Amino acid sequence: MAQEAAARYIEYPQLQGKVQPLQLEALPKWATIDFQLRGRFENQSSDDYISGNGQSYLLTRVYGGLEIRPTKWLTGYIQFIDTHALGLPLKYVSANQRDVFDDRQAYLEFHFKQTKIFAGRQELKYGGERLVGISDWTNNSRTWDGFLGCYGDNNRIDVFSTSVVEVHATSLDKHGAGLTFHGAVGTIGTWVPHAVLQPFVFIKALPRVQGANGVFGTETTVTPGAEFAGDFGGFDFDVLGALQRGSYSNESIEAAAGYVKAGYVASHLPWQPRLQAEYDYASGNPHTNPFRMGTFDQQYPSNHNAFGLTDLFGYQNIKQERINLDLTPVKHLSLLIQEESLQVASRFDNVYSGSAGTTIKAPTAGFRSGDLGHEFDASGKYVFRDYLVLNVGVGHLSSGTLLRENSHGTPLTLAYFGLTYRFRLDHKSVAP
Repeated sequence: MAQEAAARYIEYPQLQGKVQPLQLEALPKWATIDFQLRGRFENQSSDDYISGNGQSYLLTRVYGGLEIRPTKWLTGYIQFIDTHALGLPLKYVSANQRDVFDDRQAYLEFHFKQTKIFAGRQELKYGGERLVGISDWTNNSRTWDGFLGCYGDNNRIDVFSTSVVEVHATSLDKHGAGLTFHGAVGTIGTWVPHAVLQPFVFIKALPRVQGANGVFGTETTVTPGAEFAGDFGGFDFDVLGALQRGSYSNESIEAAAGYVKAGYVASHLPWQPRLQAEYDYASGNPHTNPFRMGTFDQQYPSNHNAFGLTDLFGYQNIKQERINLDLTPVKHLSLLIQEESLQVASRFDNVYSGSAGTTIKAPTAGFRSGDLGHEFDASGKYVFRDYLVLNVGVGHLSSGTLLRENSHGTPLTLAYFGLTYRFRLDHKSVAP
């Protein structure tokens, strides 16, 4: 991993459970082998919004990595990925579900005191991962090709120049021509006790795009903003705000997004209940000016459970009101119950999927209603003997007026059960 996130999106399924340390005498002291084995059974009642199109399938994922430490200032890491969607017809297998034995990471890390430089294929994730993250819930999580420089510790600056890796299920994964995604992220962890501030600017620069007017040109999207997260006295919060300016072919870009989350945990009560409220917003295009783009570009987010467990919507042209209840009945067991109310931000813009594709194209006169629907979710996670992680959950979307009036009104229920196990192999003299 290139770097650790400074602030955590509490509802996002971060890795839990420990990596089991194992010892292998044949390994040299300067090498470590690691593996992650994950399987998740899913059932959808109406896949692709088609009534009666129930699908049951098993998502499998294997990571295998090798780290070498030839000198005190150099580390090398390479990792393969092998993923499959067993039981799912190929026409329903998405790009993030299948990748047959490919290179996921391969980088060199140069480090000296508080300076680190990464060169190669690597992960990027910042803050709550709502703009830049690896999307670990998906079978094929995201990586980038390029360069990353980090300086500092609790107070740190990261600068990167990369291009996202495109997954090709049966051929080598690769990025597009040139480096197209750049950014600078500051992490300030000492200014405010128990809180982290992350100012950032991201730049997406693509050499050829086609605007809404049919004109081809270049894209330069600049996204400045900040995320502020922390906890104190049982209260926790996470606030993000971002603007977007730039050009897309012959159109100017004026967009914005943000969210506010605030919660409180009653740690003195049985099951330690934690209640959190959340509001999310990402602008849509009102189409009042044909040469202005108002749809927020979600960048490269980790969108799982950002808008419910069914993962139908992306962080573009959307508004959400949400409430969560977290419970911890016993050690190693956590439960999450949540409800979301979802609407489009602009009735004149499209409905977008979690991968930023168009789910429903807006008519010229706009949708008659902005109501996407309501979702109820319940999920749980249990860590068995420190190393084996069990996940189970169910989400149900009750379609709103917009979906029902546009041939997407079939309610969807998603249920899943998953297991994850991670281990590493070191020389026998290396302590766990």
